Amino acid sequence: MSPIRCLLVDDEPPALTVIESHISMIDDLLIVGTCHNAIQAFSVLQSTPVDLMFLDIKMPKLLGTDFVRSLRQPPKVIFTTAYRDYALDGFELDVVDYLLKPISFERFLRAVSKVMRSESTLSNSLQPDVSSAVEKAAESSTSFLYFRSDRKMVKVFIRDILYVESLKDYVKIVTTSARPLVVKQSISSLEEMLPDNGFLRIHRSYIVAIDKITAYTPTYVDVSGQELPIGRLYHKEVGQLLKIGTE
Repeated sequence: MSPIRCLLVDDEPPALTVIESHISMIDDLLIVGTCHNAIQAFSVLQSTPVDLMFLDIKMPKLLGTDFVRSLRQPPKVIFTTAYRDYALDGFELDVVDYLLKPISFERFLRAVSKVMRSESTLSNSLQPDVSSAVEKAAESSTSFLYFRSDRKMVKVFIRDILYVESLKDYVKIVTTSARPLVVKQSISSLEEMLPDNGFLRIHRSYIVAIDKITAYTPTYVDVSGQELPIGRLYHKEVGQLLKIGTE
């Protein structure tokens, strides 16, 4: 996948610095411009290809929401704002995400992961005359997420994930290709980053890759030799998917 070209628009220099710092930690994001208002951003969009715009809302001259409405073909947009009042506008404008300042790296990463997944899916959909099975294989082989661990960003291919285990304020990501990766993140936030059709929450502490389940009973699933418990609150959903009996 080619780098995602990013335009940063905010009238507050410290806010731009935060986003620039977050972006610098992800190889697949490329900053093509920074602007202090929507008028400057409009000029950049006329001359420079932009895939993703990090856009403040409350700016002088023109609100970010009004700026998006004025564009005939806007790039993907992630709103960055200190105000909750514009959340409905973000929904109506179909933006990727709505980040409230101060923006933590974890929250930033969740937003960016949505763009990365959509870019990967779009790239696969542009391949002509291939079967749906081949398309799905291509998507699973190229989709990935970044996680912060040991002061660096680690790329994890979604196809390699076996299961995720919650460790209070951390999660352990177990894969086929490397030692487990321990990341400071909640399991619920990670669940949002994973594709719905490939992973299943089986317990408050476990998410498993559906295609990696090798055996199951009414009380646990087997993934790569590990017996992972099925929580009482998740039994019905897991049972419907795996057709587990109730005996």
